[in-house]
Amino acid sequence: MLTTWDDGAGQPDEALMAEMGAFIEEMTKAGVLLATGGLEPGGVRISSSGGEITVTDGPFTEAKEAIVGFALIETRSREEAVELSRRFWKIVGDGHGYIQQVFGPDLGPR
Repeated sequence: MLTTWDDGAGQPDEALMAEMGAFIEEMTKAGVLLATGGLEPGGVRISSSGGEITVTDGPFTEAKEAIVGFALIETRSREEAVELSRRFWKIVGDGHGYIQQVFGPDLGPR
C-alpha cells in the first residue's frame, strides 16, 4: 500500500489531475492498481486502555501531518512498488509517503 501525507500544498491543478488520471488508468489496465482513494484528514481516534474505550473526533491539532491518500497495488517485488511510487512523486512533486506491505487473510505476503 502506498500512502501520501498532507503537507498543506493545496489543491492540484487540472494538468496534474490529467497526468495522474493517465497514470491511474495505466496501472489499472496493467492489473497493478487494486484500489485508490482519498482519506478525510481529521477522522476519529479510537483508543483502548485498561479495558476503557475512548472515542475522540478530529481534526487533531497536535497532528502536524495526516495520511490523506492511498493506493493499494499488487506488485511482483518491492522494487516494482518503489518504481511506481517514484513515478507518482514525479507527477505530483514535493511531498512524502510510505510503502507498506499488506498481508492477506492467510497472514502471508500478497
